Amino acid sequence: MKNPLLVATLFLTSLLTACAHQMPSQPPPTAKIDKVLTEHGDSRVDSYYWLKERENPKLIEHLNKENAYTAAVLAPASDVEEKLFSEMKMRVKEEDSSYPIKDGEFYYSHRYEKSQQYPVHIRQKDSLKAPAEILIDGPALAKGTTYFHTQGPNISPSQHLLAYAVDTQGRRFYTVFFKDLRSGLLLDNKIENVTGNLVWAQDNETVFYTAQNFETLRSEKIYRYNIRTRKTDLIYFEKDETFGVYLGQSLSKKFIYIASGSTLTSEYRYLPSDKPFGKFKIFTPRVREHEYSVTDDGKRFYILSNKNAKNRKIMTTSLSQTNQKHWKPLIPHRSNIFIDEFLVFSNHLVVAARHNGLSQLMAYDKSGKNPFSISFQDPAYMAAIGSNRELNTDNFRYDYESMRQPDSVYDFDLKNHVSVLRKQKEVPTYNPELYKIERIFIKARDGTEVPISLLMKKDFVANAEAPLLVYGYGSYGYSLDAEFSSSIFSLINRGYVYALIHVRGGAEMGRQWYDQGRTMNKKSSFNDFIDATEGLLSLKYADPKRVFAMGGSAGGLLMGAVVNQRPDLYRGVVAQVPFVDVLTTMLDETIPLTTSEYDEWGNPHKKEAYDYIKSYSPYDNVVDNKYPSILATTGLHDSQVQYWEPAKWVAKLRDHNKSPDSVILLKTNMGAGHGGASGRFDRLKEVATNFSFMLLVDSWLPKK
Repeated sequence: MKNPLLVATLFLTSLLTACAHQMPSQPPPTAKIDKVLTEHGDSRVDSYYWLKERENPKLIEHLNKENAYTAAVLAPASDVEEKLFSEMKMRVKEEDSSYPIKDGEFYYSHRYEKSQQYPVHIRQKDSLKAPAEILIDGPALAKGTTYFHTQGPNISPSQHLLAYAVDTQGRRFYTVFFKDLRSGLLLDNKIENVTGNLVWAQDNETVFYTAQNFETLRSEKIYRYNIRTRKTDLIYFEKDETFGVYLGQSLSKKFIYIASGSTLTSEYRYLPSDKPFGKFKIFTPRVREHEYSVTDDGKRFYILSNKNAKNRKIMTTSLSQTNQKHWKPLIPHRSNIFIDEFLVFSNHLVVAARHNGLSQLMAYDKSGKNPFSISFQDPAYMAAIGSNRELNTDNFRYDYESMRQPDSVYDFDLKNHVSVLRKQKEVPTYNPELYKIERIFIKARDGTEVPISLLMKKDFVANAEAPLLVYGYGSYGYSLDAEFSSSIFSLINRGYVYALIHVRGGAEMGRQWYDQGRTMNKKSSFNDFIDATEGLLSLKYADPKRVFAMGGSAGGLLMGAVVNQRPDLYRGVVAQVPFVDVLTTMLDETIPLTTSEYDEWGNPHKKEAYDYIKSYSPYDNVVDNKYPSILATTGLHDSQVQYWEPAKWVAKLRDHNKSPDSVILLKTNMGAGHGGASGRFDRLKEVATNFSFMLLVDSWLPKK
C-alpha cells in the first residue's frame, strides 16, 4: 500500500508545478521621489523615502496593491496554504489550559475554549476542584476588534482587585482597566496610552505604571496612581534618551523597583511597597557598561552584576547598605557559564545559566553552596524559570521543551532534588518518536565554532537531496533556544530539515558571543549564518538548490544582509518585519527605539559607526544581482520596525533584481503591529502563508 502522506505530497507538488507560471508578470509600480540624505559629507539618494508618510492615501493604496499582488502570485498555492493551515490547526488542542500556579489561597491559570482565539484567565480558591472565577474574558473583550492583546491579570496584594491592560491596535499603547473581584464589577477608573507595565503597592489602592513617549515610544516615565483619589503623580522621568524604564517586584513584595537600562548600562531605584508615597532611592549609581539587576528575599538584597565579570556573578548585601562597596560575593563569575537570571526563595536560590550554548537550571542553598544541576535529555532544548509566585516554598516551577518535545511544566523539590511533570502540552496528531534532534558545530571563516540545532524525520539520511530551512536571529544578546513549534512539522513531514543557526550577537555561548556580534563586529552574525549554511551543505544535509532562510525583526536584518552577500546560496527567503533600513533609521532620533540602541548598532552620527553601518545596511547595499525569491512581511502599526523599511526594501530589490525566475513580495497586515496577528489561529494563517510561499518557490525547480 502506498504511503498516503507521500501520495498527497506528490499531488501537491504536481499541482504547484502546473500552476507555477500563472503568476502576474508585473508587480505594482512604486513611485520614485528622490530625497538626498547627507551625513558626514556623504550623500545618499533614497527614491522611496516618501513611503514613510503613514497618513498619505497613496501610501495605503500602494500597500493594498502590494497585498493584492502577493495574493495573486501565491494564488496557485492557495490550496496548499489551506492544507497547511488545516494541518497546523489539527495540532492545536482547542480546549486547553495552563497548569495552575499557587499564589496565597488562590490557584491562577488560563484556558482556551473551543474555536476561541484568546484565553480566559481564571482562579480557584483553596483547591483545584473549586469553581473557576473568571478574571479576564479574552474572547468577550476581543469582540469587534481586528487586533487584541492583553497584559495581566495583575492582582492586588489583598487579591481583591485586578488590573489588566489592553491593546487593540498592535502599537503597544495599552489602556489599563481595574476590576473589583469581590463584586465582579469593572471600576470606572482607567489609565490610557501606557506600556501596560504595572506594580501594586501594599495599600491595595496605589499602583505605579510606566508610560512611553508618544513619538519615540521610549518607556521614559513612572507614574503613581491612586484608585480611590484618582490622583496621578509623575514619580520619575528618565532624561537619558538611550535609557528606558521598567517596574518590577520580587517574590517577597517588600520593595518596588524602577529599572533604568540601556544596552550596556543599568541603574535601579527601590521603594518599600508599604510606603507608596515615599521617595525612591538609587540602589547604586549608573556607571557606563555596568549592568546589574536587583531582587530581595525581604531580608537581604541580591544583585546580578557584570562588574569585572563578563559572564556575570551574584552578590548580596544588607537592606541598609546598597552601594557597591558593601556587596559580598555569593555565586562567583565563571568563564564558561553565563548567568541569564536568578530567583530567590526564602531558603533557596535558583540560577538560569548557559553552558556551551545550552540552558541550565541550578539550585543552591541561600549561602550559594551545595549546587544541584537539573538534567535534561534532548541534545538541544529550552529550560527556563517558570511562573513562581510564592517566597516561602521549597517548590520551584520550571518550563522545559525541545524541538521535538512539547512545552512542559515541572515542579522541582528544592530539598529532595526531584522533578515532577505537572503538564505537557497536548499536541493532537503528533508523535515525537517520529523525529530526531541533532546538535552540531560548524567552523566559521574566522575559526569560531558556531552551534546549530537541527530537527528532522527520524529516518532522515544526509544525501544532499532534502530541502532545508535555516533560521537565525543574533542580536541584543538574545539567545535563540531550541523551542518546540508544532507548525514546523508541516515542513518536516514534507522532508525538510530545520536548522537553528546560533550566530554571534546572541548570548548562547556567553557574553563574548554577544560582544562579537554587535556594533563594529556586527558582520560576524552574517558571516556565521552564511558559513553555517555552507557547512550544512558540505555535510549533505540538503540539496544546494533547495535552501530557504527565515528571520524576523533583527533576524530580518540578518536576512537582508546575507542575500546581499550571497544571493546564490538561498532559493527563497522569508523576512518577517525586517529591520533593513538600518542607517537611515539609526540617524533619525524621532523614530521609535533609535536612541536606546546606539550600543547595539552604533551611533551613525559618529563617522566610524556611520561608515560601518553603511557597509552592511541591507537597503543601502542592494545592487544589480540575481536575488532569490523573497517574501517580506510587516504590520502597518509596527512600533519596533516601521512598515516602510520592508516596503522600501522590496521596491529597491525589484529595481535591481536581474533574476528572471524569482519574485519579490510584500505582505502587510493592515491591522497589526510587530508581532503580527494576535489570535492563536490567525497566527497560524500567517505561518501557513510563509510556508506555502516556500513550497511554491521550491516547486518551480526543474524536476530530476
